[in-house]
Amino acid sequence: MAVAASAPTRALGIVGGVLVWCGTTIRIMARNKAGFIGFIIVAVMTIEAFIAPIFINFNTAADVNAIYQGPSLHHLLGTDSEGRDVFTQILVGGQDILEVGYLASAFGTFLAILLGILSAYAGGWLDTFLTWVADVFLTLPTFAIYAVIAGTVHLNSNVALAILIAVFSWAGLMRAIRSQVLSLRERDFIEAARALDLSLPHIIFKELAPNMAPYIAIHFVIGITAAMYAEVGLLLLGIVPLSGQNWGVMLNFAWTRGAIFYSGSLSYILSPMAVIVIFQLALIVWTRSLSEVFDPRLRRGA
Repeated sequence: MAVAASAPTRALGIVGGVLVWCGTTIRIMARNKAGFIGFIIVAVMTIEAFIAPIFINFNTAADVNAIYQGPSLHHLLGTDSEGRDVFTQILVGGQDILEVGYLASAFGTFLAILLGILSAYAGGWLDTFLTWVADVFLTLPTFAIYAVIAGTVHLNSNVALAILIAVFSWAGLMRAIRSQVLSLRERDFIEAARALDLSLPHIIFKELAPNMAPYIAIHFVIGITAAMYAEVGLLLLGIVPLSGQNWGVMLNFAWTRGAIFYSGSLSYILSPMAVIVIFQLALIVWTRSLSEVFDPRLRRGA
């Protein structure tokens, strides 16, 4: 009975710890008002992008009597080339864009952490080889490579597109992580871990990675912006499948169907651009608060 009763207790303890951590983190972020506003915008737009498609049934049927109408009470942002409501498309069109952005940044950041720490910690020929590979990747014209691969391989899922972007986005962070690890590996706590014969994965993920959390977190956020721009660029050019309804597809349709030639379509063209820019700006501003969250030296009595 004692063993059975301890499981719920541990679960409650974990939940309580998570809630306390979340509350402390929010209080720290709130100290930087600009950064906290950025966080609120990112959180609201992310939640809306994933929840809206569940509750909003977007009507894909064309209405030839409402093509390229300007903003009105019935259509707040006007209509597109098929007479469909632009505002509804904005509400339901963020999920794919944000999903690829988050996944690509997560994959790329994880790869950079793993290779950067492994390169610096192992040293020798492995360090030389991984550094050389990173240098090669840094010189590649990434978007041109995205276009070639996406035009050759059928990327029929968000995960596949995210992996493609991540594979070519890790080198810069990897070099920075390597430089930091070269300094950290001579510290006393790493020497103690070696003396205790702790495994390499333990040293990498339990000892080294937490000490680089501020830089990693900020790079992850910035990586989301780069991944989103890459995805939208590929969608705009029509190189990846134009499946579903998202902001990138809206831009492609606006370009290929001649929306620029209609005076009433200005809101249709600018709306997806505006939401992408607002989300990107909010991400960048959010990094101001992230610095305080992960760097105790910047906290002021949290």
